Amino acid sequence: MIFLFALSGYLQLCMSGPVYTEYEEVIRRPHFHRSAEEIHAALQAVREKSFWVKPTEKVKACTDPDDDIFLECATAAQAHYVISGNVRHFPGVWGETQIVTARQFLDALAKL
Repeated sequence: MIFLFALSGYLQLCMSGPVYTEYEEVIRRPHFHRSAEEIHAALQAVREKSFWVKPTEKVKACTDPDDDIFLECATAAQAHYVISGNVRHFPGVWGETQIVTARQFLDALAKL
């Protein structure tokens, strides 16, 4: 649902090179059962619809250092939210950026 909101322009998806590389790797995992066509279409949509940033600050704030790239991207984009399925690896907030699950984000969106 959130991905569709972003593709429609209702939300702004922010992207950096390292985050895109992570998405590209994750979407190809066999347990997601995505066809080559679905993967290609999703990645193309992300490339075309995202607001691309180039982070200039290195961050070391997540319990899983691989997740720091998302905070770096959020900082560069001045994002309001980072939406993640594993919020336990992130600090609760990062500057003005809230770290939330998809459900928490949709709940916040419904209150607007």
